[in-house]
Amino acid sequence: MTDAPHVMIVEARFYEDIADELVKGATGALEAAGASFERFAVPGAFEIPAAITYAVRSMDFYAGRRRFDGYIALGCVIRGETTHYDYVCGESARKLADLSTQYALALGYGILTVENAEQAWARAATDRKNKGGDAAQACLDMIELKRHFHLFPR
Repeated sequence: MTDAPHVMIVEARFYEDIADELVKGATGALEAAGASFERFAVPGAFEIPAAITYAVRSMDFYAGRRRFDGYIALGCVIRGETTHYDYVCGESARKLADLSTQYALALGYGILTVENAEQAWARAATDRKNKGGDAAQACLDMIELKRHFHLFPR
């Protein structure tokens, strides 16, 4: 990458141990690419789109901080006994997709939607599927695509 990107990581802390592993994968990929990042914690996956919206909209009111080049959404939703899982998964994914197209955001989606903790760990572990690292790489790839189309206000 030409300029080192600056990335916002939003991590849902509902399942803290899984969140820590997702963050470990994401930060490892970002560090390997020479990117800088800031981490922000939210209670659960449902709150991730709001946190990203706050960051994007803050540029309308306060331009004194460095703009984020990309965003990474990390979290885990494990199916329970009610339909709550369906709403959290569907609505958070929908809103993140809406944000990425509405604001032309480079977004890496790393919210695990699984049936149980074993599936979550298989996907989160950095020595297995490393979905945190995959989300970071997707974000970095989308930043490069945005640069190709000159969509950065630098």
